[in-house]
Amino acid sequence: MAADTQTTTRPPSTGGLGGWLPDRVDTRIRVFAWLSFVAEVLIIATGGAVRLTGSGLGCPTWPTCTPESLVNTPEMGIHGIIEFGNRTLTGLVGILALIVLVLVWRLRRERRDLFRLALVVLIGVAAQALVGGVTVLTGLNPFIVGFHYVASLTLVCVCAAFLVRMNSAPGARVRAVPRWYALLTHITTPVLALTIAFGVLTTGAGPHSGDADAGRNGFNAEVLEHVHAWPGYALFALTLVLTIAAWAQRLPVRTWVTALLGVEIVQILIGLYQARNGLPELAVGTHMVLAALTAAAMTVVVLKLKTTASTADA
Repeated sequence: MAADTQTTTRPPSTGGLGGWLPDRVDTRIRVFAWLSFVAEVLIIATGGAVRLTGSGLGCPTWPTCTPESLVNTPEMGIHGIIEFGNRTLTGLVGILALIVLVLVWRLRRERRDLFRLALVVLIGVAAQALVGGVTVLTGLNPFIVGFHYVASLTLVCVCAAFLVRMNSAPGARVRAVPRWYALLTHITTPVLALTIAFGVLTTGAGPHSGDADAGRNGFNAEVLEHVHAWPGYALFALTLVLTIAAWAQRLPVRTWVTALLGVEIVQILIGLYQARNGLPELAVGTHMVLAALTAAAMTVVVLKLKTTASTADA
């Protein structure tokens, strides 16, 4: 009798510690990826609250809140509550980042993009905690505070990239828009980065230092307000062109580039309002959060310039 040459495909093993982990992008990954993104945005909001309420040294030491206590004490008042609350949220952000990394562990070979993005977020959160400690120990040095914000904003962008990629099929990617459109988008991206950089410097020169005794960066805040606005208006003009072109040519990025334009319009209006009304705390805090969301939207637009090759051929 001839040997049976039929090949039997063995089902993937579900035993061991990793048997319960997803073998594809499922609801668990989607839910915790979104929670991680929201938490990254929230920590920018609470970090802004710490700064804008003068609570930056509400916990004067690090990693403990005081030399004798891990948590804030009643004697520290509202400033201690606000600062320790922000530190507590950092722990939650780290836990969510770890959960996402664990959930994509089983996919680390076929979805290396998701695994690497999740790993970057987890490492970034740990590094951010250390930078936060340095910020406190240096008495809220404005340059370190600014770097702390930019790093948080970067993590928001990485989380946004994860959200985009988890909804995309794996495999080689090809351009889904005309070459000139992709080039103009990539020109717009550094203009956004420049706008944010000058915004950070402007805040570092302004009155919201995080503590009455904290120093400022030494620049003229009024001059920086105008310098910050120049790339901001250039960003708006470039995004307007991208939006009109995307809808005229029915490009796949049209929805997200429109969302980007909408956030920028709100940002401009809030920027004008706060500059003409003495930098009210709520407006400044909203401006900080929207800057992170603007960067996240720009990240999505850039990633949407390409699509999976198999999808494009379909």
